[in-house]
Amino acid sequence: MTEIKPLRIGELAAKVPVIQGGMGVGISLSSLAGAVAAEGGIGVISTAQIGYREADFDDDPIGANLRAIGKEIRRARKIASGGILGVNIMVATRRYEEYVRAAVEAGIDLIISGAGLPVELPKIVGAAKTKLAPIVSSVKSAQIILRYWLKKYDRLPDAVIIEGPLAGGHLGFRREQLDDIEALDYDAEVRAIIEHVDAAAAEHGAEIPVIMAGGVYTREDMLRYLHMGAEGVQVATRFVTTYECDAPAAYKQAYIDAKEEDIVIVQSPVGMPGRAIRNSFIRRAEEGRIPHGKCHLCVSACDPASTPYCITDALVNAARGNMDDALLFCGANASRAVRLEHVKDIMDEFRP
Repeated sequence: MTEIKPLRIGELAAKVPVIQGGMGVGISLSSLAGAVAAEGGIGVISTAQIGYREADFDDDPIGANLRAIGKEIRRARKIASGGILGVNIMVATRRYEEYVRAAVEAGIDLIISGAGLPVELPKIVGAAKTKLAPIVSSVKSAQIILRYWLKKYDRLPDAVIIEGPLAGGHLGFRREQLDDIEALDYDAEVRAIIEHVDAAAAEHGAEIPVIMAGGVYTREDMLRYLHMGAEGVQVATRFVTTYECDAPAAYKQAYIDAKEEDIVIVQSPVGMPGRAIRNSFIRRAEEGRIPHGKCHLCVSACDPASTPYCITDALVNAARGNMDDALLFCGANASRAVRLEHVKDIMDEFRP
């Protein structure tokens, strides 16, 4: 029988080995992250266009976002009852370094970073006590990060998160891989990543927990990955349909209403495939370019002049409950949601 143990990341110890996945724009903010942290997990705030509710967001999106990072972390701390909080900051974010520094200055416990390889993250964080967890999807990416961080900064990650092909939002896989996930034999890749990280940790007398993300919806899913050698899981989609989630009611209802056939792979305007609910907005985007307003400086890969639609506009619409013009990112299990739940009930399901 697989034992469920606390998830230890350095001196941090989460009683429930669950990290709540970061979901932007505006889906995992202080309410959700604080609630998960209060129940013994690790609550995570997404910094993606986090300042969309600030009055000056349209005129100064970077300034609004940087200001909102501190605000949301402080709000989450009040809810978290001393629990562990993290932020998810995409490497692809424009002015990435400033977002990282803002989170560190606000006293965040953990930075999770993917959507690119966070090779410079240790340099930006410096001597701060903030823990660092890169997201990887392959053995190769894990090898690159561990080798580079050791050579350049003489440090290893405090944790490594594996994000598999069943995750929501932007994915670190080619479209053809996502069209035939079974052929990937991804369990073998997971085992290989865990083996490589464990070997590197042992060689340097360190402890680097590996956390599995993507497609984790139930306790049974968690136990499966713990049995494979992971020390925790990251769960995102399951938390969307909670009362505490920062998403609007219409967003949560879209998950509850979604059928399995509604969950599709889309080509994001920023050049990566992603998983989303095929709604009226996606159908319009399939037919042709959707005009947009001024650029909100989200990610470096986007060319405002040629983008098929503005991903910031689409995700902000989702966060504001404007479903007709919304991009609804989701994980592969979104159609399993049938009702709203409380965060406590989900955490009790995963509790040791």
